[in-house]
Amino acid sequence: MSEKPTEAVQLTADVVCVRDGKILFIERGWDPYKGSLALPGGYLDAGETAKEAAVRELGEETGIEIREADLELVGVYDEPDRDPRGRFVSVAYVVTVPADTVATAGDDAVAVQWQAPTSTLRLAFDHNRIVGDAVTKLGLQPVSRVRFNPRRTS
Repeated sequence: MSEKPTEAVQLTADVVCVRDGKILFIERGWDPYKGSLALPGGYLDAGETAKEAAVRELGEETGIEIREADLELVGVYDEPDRDPRGRFVSVAYVVTVPADTVATAGDDAVAVQWQAPTSTLRLAFDHNRIVGDAVTKLGLQPVSRVRFNPRRTS
């Protein structure tokens, strides 16, 4: 019986934050995908659940404060090549916030913006897939019915 090679797996949490049918994206401040749009999210801290990390990361990167109970699971994303830095598994959540919610860039986000879900958005990592799944889950109407395709590095 041959042994399988081991690989370090990092666990992250991502948040699809929806306001008036638009989704909140951050502009990444560093590589990979520096300058690209992405969902708010990041690593789980020691002793933290994925929901706790999602709440914390959304707050740190956008200034939006929510409760864990506000989050609804979108899915678990574990494709081996989803992140060029190595093996990352992400637990993705969706949350709907009030129409008057204001977001401000913080932490590793250099800017934030609300965008309608469209197939033309080119997001970092596999965030197009996550957004597409969240749009389907919430029954939102994307601007175009074209399938969401993730941005890949060359």
